[in-house]
Amino acid sequence: MADKLKKGSLVRAARENLENSVEATASDTRFPPYIFESKGEIVDLNDEYALVKFYVPTPNIWLRLDQLEGVD
Repeated sequence: MADKLKKGSLVRAARENLENSVEATASDTRFPPYIFESKGEIVDLNDEYALVKFYVPTPNIWLRLDQLEGVD
């Protein structure tokens, strides 16, 4: 799925990939529920990360492409 993600794609975090990641062990593992339950939009991409804007009053977040799943 990660190869199909592009700017403007609607996504949410994939819980199983994010909770067991290196990033999770390097920071607070209490992820806010909105990243798993609501839609976010990819606003920028680089080689393996996407900048995701969630429609809640919080800053955008960089997540690895394999930590995201597309939503309709």
